[in-house]
Amino acid sequence: MNNINKGYIDEYLSTMLPESNGYLKELELYAEANHIPIIGKDMAQLLRLLIKIHSPRNILEIGTAIGYSALIMAMAAGRDCNIITIERQQDMVLLARDNIARTEYANRIEVLNGVAEDILPDLDKGFDLIFLDAAKGQYLQFFNHCKHLLRDGGLLISDNVLFKGMVASDDLVVRRKRTIVKRMREYLSHISNLDGYESCIIPMGDGVALTYKEGCRFE
Repeated sequence: MNNINKGYIDEYLSTMLPESNGYLKELELYAEANHIPIIGKDMAQLLRLLIKIHSPRNILEIGTAIGYSALIMAMAAGRDCNIITIERQQDMVLLARDNIARTEYANRIEVLNGVAEDILPDLDKGFDLIFLDAAKGQYLQFFNHCKHLLRDGGLLISDNVLFKGMVASDDLVVRRKRTIVKRMREYLSHISNLDGYESCIIPMGDGVALTYKEGCRFE
């Protein structure tokens, strides 16, 4: 987790978050020990809250890693909610499938192995919620595929959109990250000015963008 807020703020807010246990705690410890990036506890809590408010029936995730965030979402969603999650790295896919298989949510989470740009055009069902947490320089490309899959009234959540604060300040940009920062700025500008969508950028964790597709889901 790359927090962009002052340390004392994050430290205080972290005391308000619920402690993980069971297999979620195991996954957190495994990710930390093996330097695998997963969503932070603040992002996990935001996902839980948004899912409980939004009551999605179908969720799409781009960027599975070890399956941690997919399990967070499955635990918060209703029993009739199904999740498809896409991961390009085969070793992560095998890990995620094994982690998910050990839980009661195995029959509700499908892990697809492949490049998201190749898989997304073949998905034909609408999603009520899409969680984007993959290659940061490709968010706009992902969004252009996902917007056709997102139902009216659906919510798209993009993680790490402020990218260690670099997106908000040229003074923080590391030379080798310039392309990612440029593309992320283009993405945020696009979703903030797109007709038929409402977006909000929240400076928590490493930056989160919420994008709502106007319309009614259950007409």
